[in-house]
Amino acid sequence: MVEMKSSFKLFGLMGLFLFLSFLVNGQSRIRTMHGKMSRALDLEGSLHILNLCNEQPAEIQEIFTTAFQKFSENSSVSFADLAKNIEFVKMCEENNLFLTGGPMLGNASPSGMDIWVRTLYPASVTSVVHNMGKKLEFGPVASTPKSDLTAVLPLRGLKPETNYSYEIFVNGKLVKNENMIFSTPPVSVKPGKISIAFGTCFHRWGLCNQDLADAIKSRTPVALLLGGDLAAQDRRNNIAMHRADYFLRDLHDAWKSIAASIPVYTTWDDHDYFDNDLYNIPVGYTKEDKEAVCNIFRSSWNNPPYGIAGKDGGVFFRTRIGPADIIMLDGRYFREPGNFLGDEQMKWLEEQLLDCEGPFIILSNGTMWSDYVSNAKDSWGRFDPESRERIFNLIEENKIGGVLLISGDRHGTRGFKIPRPSGFNFYEFEVASLGGRVGPPPISPEWENQLFGLSGEDAFGEFAFDTTVDDPTVTFRVISDNGTIFYELILTQSQLTPK
Repeated sequence: MVEMKSSFKLFGLMGLFLFLSFLVNGQSRIRTMHGKMSRALDLEGSLHILNLCNEQPAEIQEIFTTAFQKFSENSSVSFADLAKNIEFVKMCEENNLFLTGGPMLGNASPSGMDIWVRTLYPASVTSVVHNMGKKLEFGPVASTPKSDLTAVLPLRGLKPETNYSYEIFVNGKLVKNENMIFSTPPVSVKPGKISIAFGTCFHRWGLCNQDLADAIKSRTPVALLLGGDLAAQDRRNNIAMHRADYFLRDLHDAWKSIAASIPVYTTWDDHDYFDNDLYNIPVGYTKEDKEAVCNIFRSSWNNPPYGIAGKDGGVFFRTRIGPADIIMLDGRYFREPGNFLGDEQMKWLEEQLLDCEGPFIILSNGTMWSDYVSNAKDSWGRFDPESRERIFNLIEENKIGGVLLISGDRHGTRGFKIPRPSGFNFYEFEVASLGGRVGPPPISPEWENQLFGLSGEDAFGEFAFDTTVDDPTVTFRVISDNGTIFYELILTQSQLTPK
């Protein structure tokens, strides 16, 4: 039975009241980042974002300024080129900044975890993991100019559902970060209770929000799924400026506290890719530009292995976290008019859906599954309703259970039922509010299948799974950066299984 914290009518009125209050009263330090300033991609605008939540020390501002100026020289400047800047390296060493990115956790399993870092210069990276007085050593792994000074440490031989603290050493020097602690996820077949956090649209300004970071961490999720528009902002084929934006990301204490303690899984959307609503090879760009943008995204995150074995391209993948298979799709790299995912990714998706073990599947798409918002702008309905129908039919015909649709792109947070001719309902949860930006109207009387709507709030989504009961349940919540639960919906696995 569906159980709502409040009725749609009541919640819709509450969302409308909050939205109007937002417009009248203005908002916090993050919600001021709209219009012209949110698009300011020069040094001044980037420094504004660096200091948006709290004024950074002068030394950190100078470090970022030096890096940004170097990246501004030409579009091919790399982190290895930056490491040749004697002034930059000296400032970083004086401030114990031996990592220019990370640590970032990812690719978690009951027996392992990957740790991603970017080093100040080519270096040897090791990790020591602690639990109950015992320690395990991993590495060394080299960061090199070829890897854009990144290194990924695979930690293996860990125990399920176990808390670990860890240390990172760069050329033997200890990196200090008080957030270096993580928990391994449970074995997938073991009954239990876990939660997974998710959302989209940090953009550049939401990454500094310590309140949001603390709110996410307080829920103790086993993973954080991020569905696009995350850090690089409209940089098109200027790969050096992609790097500048990722360096800006990795200077925010709030982001560092999340990445060092919660495994992060990411795919992209338009703003990480080239720019608003762009896909495949935009007019005026080349295949080489497309590959370069893909490579910089891949090297700047810590995901499981991508895509189809033996084939390059795109940022789609499948993994398993506790009771849920996670499938994160790429709606940008392969998209063509009338073909949202591309033929190979579509075939891959069908194979993965048929192979999932249940009881739940989180199916992530960068843009919306439903076609209500902005007249279906940039969604499945505008580009490829036939393929969406093909996916839904596959799930129904094969009685694939527990599918939860998540999406983003349209700023704000909304939920929809998607009724099917068979009488079955899919459920879509669009939580594009990690940056708190106001988008299209959060609710509309014309959207008769809407569950909730909210805009102008810094909020994230949560799936809380309970597989200890005969009919496993998932509780969806929208949670603000002050811990307020705006909406809650409980669904059973049987409700999410086509009859």
